[in-house]
Amino acid sequence: MNPAIRIGATGFGLIAVCYGFARFAFGLFLPEIDGELHLGPSLSGLISGGSFAGYCIAIIASAMLTERIGARAVAVGAALVAAVGMAGIALAPTPLFLAIAVMLAGSSTGLASPPMAAAVAAAVRKGRQDITNTVINAGTSAGVALSGPIALAIAGQWRMAFGAFAAVALVLAVAAMFALPDARGESRTGGFPPIGGTMVRLILASFLMGAASTALWTFGGQLVSQQMGWGTGGSSLLWTCIGAGGIVGAWAGTLVNRFGLDPVHRVFLGLMAVSILAVGSGLTSGVVPLVGGAVFGAAYVMLTGVYLVWGTNALPERPATGLMVGFLTIAVGQTAGAPVFGLLIAGQGAGTAVACFAAVALLAGFFRSGTLPGVATTTTPVSVPGAKRECQ
Repeated sequence: MNPAIRIGATGFGLIAVCYGFARFAFGLFLPEIDGELHLGPSLSGLISGGSFAGYCIAIIASAMLTERIGARAVAVGAALVAAVGMAGIALAPTPLFLAIAVMLAGSSTGLASPPMAAAVAAAVRKGRQDITNTVINAGTSAGVALSGPIALAIAGQWRMAFGAFAAVALVLAVAAMFALPDARGESRTGGFPPIGGTMVRLILASFLMGAASTALWTFGGQLVSQQMGWGTGGSSLLWTCIGAGGIVGAWAGTLVNRFGLDPVHRVFLGLMAVSILAVGSGLTSGVVPLVGGAVFGAAYVMLTGVYLVWGTNALPERPATGLMVGFLTIAVGQTAGAPVFGLLIAGQGAGTAVACFAAVALLAGFFRSGTLPGVATTTTPVSVPGAKRECQ
């Protein structure tokens, strides 16, 4: 099988499970979880922030491990960690147990992304790497889109849902074991890359975008429940729209190559701000919040694709680490943003919280990538010892 298709399909599925199920489905099921375990908005924000914190630790470890033990081993480990974490969520008897399980499940996403970037760099020819990477990245949207109908079909049985998600993660662990190359980084590389110029701007932009995104990733279900009185069915439909819209993110690499990284970046930050207002302000009704959810999904996945291309092209010889920098700072922003949004809702109300976080999304657009080698240009091929380059 063409390695771009084989790796792309496996990575798409792995990202769908780790991001869509293990990390972001918590926000979808939060109203039901809150009803049973009595979390409250502040504790909900702290638990979600803990998930993002687990991601931060895991993505650093993943980039380093990928360069040492290979993409296949780390990707299989990511799927297994997701399975254990989601099984823990399904069985959680107390808020403390739930917090630990959510953090473990969320950390699987940090483990999953760097090995996929390394696998693509090792086995896919240069001209198709950005496209393959952004298709894999769009797996997030597929997982989110699937979790909505699942939640609706089982009538809010969140424990059953996370048990089923854990079983799917085990299947992806087996798939990754057979489909991915044993790609490793160069032996002379290691540690954090030099931070300056392009990388500083990437860190600042991705931090602000990550913080803004928690308005809907963590609190989207609660916002439509409190602001518009939607029940489980409405929240599930919103989640499905977010996921379906995110499929657009698969074209991030294509759009960046055609229009440039900075214009795509600014346009989709603007759309993210509009979507946060449409869903969470409480000033709209009917289909507008659902359309806003779809726009949010498209904007978020497109922007993560932008930061993926930004990072991997800034560090072409260390793709796993280049991806890590952008994705880590997205998660740092989410770690900070989730509890702040929860506190704003509790203290100032949903309207103020939503307006502030929409403004944060716009602020990220002030940071530009500058000229990056490899974006709409030709770059030096990546040399990845320990992996057979199939170049398809």
